[in-house]
Amino acid sequence: MTLLRRLAASAPPPVYPCIGPGMLDPVERLFASGCARRALSPASAGVLLIAGVVPDRAAAAIDRLHDQVPPPRRTVGWSGADEPSNSLHDAWSGVLSGDGAEPDRLPDEPPNEWRGKGDHGHGGEGMMGGTPYGRPMAMTGEDPRDGLQLDRYTMRVGPFAPMLPPGLELEVTLQGDLIAAARVLQPPFPQEDTASAPPACAARMLRLLGLPHHADRLLRGGRVRAGVLCAVPKGLGAAMPGRDARARLRRWLDGEPGAAQAPEFGALITGLEWHEAILMLNSWSPEALRRAAEAA
Repeated sequence: MTLLRRLAASAPPPVYPCIGPGMLDPVERLFASGCARRALSPASAGVLLIAGVVPDRAAAAIDRLHDQVPPPRRTVGWSGADEPSNSLHDAWSGVLSGDGAEPDRLPDEPPNEWRGKGDHGHGGEGMMGGTPYGRPMAMTGEDPRDGLQLDRYTMRVGPFAPMLPPGLELEVTLQGDLIAAARVLQPPFPQEDTASAPPACAARMLRLLGLPHHADRLLRGGRVRAGVLCAVPKGLGAAMPGRDARARLRRWLDGEPGAAQAPEFGALITGLEWHEAILMLNSWSPEALRRAAEAA
């Protein structure tokens, strides 16, 4: 093994987690322990972690994520009953050596067949839609801020997007960074009460704010300074006066539980820019979001 591979093998393995019901808190504490590094995208991972028993409705998503992890790659299953660090490091060593690389699970073909379709054989439908070169064409719609006709692009997010509760699938229509429409396709998976405990909820927000060390400190039982509240825009996601995202984070930092249910999803994020919507969604506990999604 070369020096570079030895150095890489001694580092925490880059792991992309697919988190099933009841496994959110164990997975977050696993990464907070430092034995593995959470990859923010499959492309930056070497190991795919399947945590818990994932429902059948998410099986296709796991196959897609698996194939997005660049080869050589390894998959590790974890039930939560044992310590997974050795399995993750063994898998990472296999990735570095190239031994036992896993093949693709899905056929190498475009999700939208475009060759030979449309007037020019590239999948487009004139100037009004289609899937040119396999990519859905954005269509114009009224911008909710000023009424101008701008391109709208509709996409699906989830069920294992790192910035959303595991299991949550959304259909989101974007105009630039602005969310013009949103609806719930599938609710989040149910989690243990510990996943909605104040320290765990506050840690998720801090991680989104670019404060991972503060987040890990909370999960280890430490405290953080109230100055981190300044990183949250004042007034964002205000359900009522004095009840915005910053106030919800303050309550969590003080050890107080949040509201039992979030507002309706469409009203919650429509009209916000993407980064605002993600931060605001994470100012509600996973259980509050699950109840709101199931009521949608």
